[in-house]
Amino acid sequence: MASERQLPGTARLSRRSLLGGAAAAAGAATLTATGTGTASAAAAREVDVAIVGAGLAGLTAARDLVAAGRSVAVLEARDRVGGRVMGLGLAGGGVTEGGGEFIGPTQDRIKALADSLGVQTFTTYNSGNNLLYKDGKKTPYATDGVLGSVPPIDAAGLANAAIVQATLDDLAKQIPVDAPWTAAKAEEWDRQTFETWLRANAVIPSAKFLFDVACTSIFSAEPRELSFLFVLFYIAAAGNASNPGTLERLTETAGGAQELRFVGGSQLVPVKLAATLGDRVVLGAPVRTIAKSGGKYVVTADGITVTAKRVVVAVPPPLAARITYDPLLPAARDQLTQRLPMASVGKAIAIYDTPFWRADGFNGQVVSDTGVISSTFDNSPPDASYGALMGFIEADAARKLDAASEAEVRAAVLKDYATYFGPKAASPTSFVLQRWNNEAYTRGGPVSIAAPGVLTQYGPALREPVGGIHWAGTETSTHWMGFMDGAVRSGERVAKEVLAVL
Repeated sequence: MASERQLPGTARLSRRSLLGGAAAAAGAATLTATGTGTASAAAAREVDVAIVGAGLAGLTAARDLVAAGRSVAVLEARDRVGGRVMGLGLAGGGVTEGGGEFIGPTQDRIKALADSLGVQTFTTYNSGNNLLYKDGKKTPYATDGVLGSVPPIDAAGLANAAIVQATLDDLAKQIPVDAPWTAAKAEEWDRQTFETWLRANAVIPSAKFLFDVACTSIFSAEPRELSFLFVLFYIAAAGNASNPGTLERLTETAGGAQELRFVGGSQLVPVKLAATLGDRVVLGAPVRTIAKSGGKYVVTADGITVTAKRVVVAVPPPLAARITYDPLLPAARDQLTQRLPMASVGKAIAIYDTPFWRADGFNGQVVSDTGVISSTFDNSPPDASYGALMGFIEADAARKLDAASEAEVRAAVLKDYATYFGPKAASPTSFVLQRWNNEAYTRGGPVSIAAPGVLTQYGPALREPVGGIHWAGTETSTHWMGFMDGAVRSGERVAKEVLAVL
């Protein structure tokens, strides 16, 4: 049974494992030094496996295939590796994460990969009070109180929220993570949105508020956009083979998915992994067509053509759908990718001389019912040599700002930061912004989302190979979908899949 200690709390509601990390500039330098290629460097190659996408999924698959003695070429559209894991260089030196940055318990595959590459972790700053901003009032509250990290809402709301969370965790236990569409009540749950279910169960307004913020923080989507079956699967997937997933593990900092960060930024993991692959990784090579010819596949990208026995497509489903396939993909696979849009997210990081909020007794984590930023984190480096406040711009709030200038976004974000942390927050020394909706080779994040009817009608096509074409990416993972760990798991899975037939 869930207790009130397990309720969604502050910005702890803000997961993020598939958005962020490492220095873009430093990463590029490292790649150049280690011989990662560009499309202009080699016009044609013939390999055992062509891999589309140099995010964590594609690079992990390449690592395992190379270790098994197979030849590979990894084609990446961008001029960097990492996909939805991206570092932002700061004007005064240092880096911050523009994409996935956090890891936590049961995310053992990303941790093992980082360990193998010598990328260390440190604990996310979590000392001091969280802050609830609701109905125009600021209320600090402890992370380690009797009720845990629970925003101080009314007693009736707390009781209702505890019941709702316990119910969600119990229902999630009924979901087979490898095939959620086969759950006994899959059809019933996939006929409704998460919003519909919440309205029937989170009947106290303050409880509904907590789950609304939890939803936008976890998925970067509104409850009305999500199938209830998809939400239950996502909760079930927040664990590993030995530990069933829970909502608490998704939302918490200490003991949850936001517990740790990477020293130097999370993009160091794909940068160092790509360095082990050398010129097998080709940057600036967006794939346009995948065509079968004479028993092999011809993968055509800008500036390079690769002939391969097998192909691994390791990009988000909506982007995989933009590739031209010959012969055509089965209707079920194509229809699936038409129905898995990216959610909407951006990250805004304000840099200060010091993390001044710590002296005021705050840990930098906010949950709010207003503004463009409804959840924040202290993104300062482990030595606190400067202060960094990071806020997520998500779902409806992100979409409303898609066409806004960076100056307009900056003004709106700093207004929120000043509301939460006082006038000092209005005057950062620098400011960086990453809007994934406007990123050419992502167009949203952190993950593709499923509306009602998608999983039960099209789910089996998610991982099913089409001839010699195999699918990877965090969306295909049975654990930690939407997170860096899910991406690594998918790469490991697809490499085994390919090796079994190659």
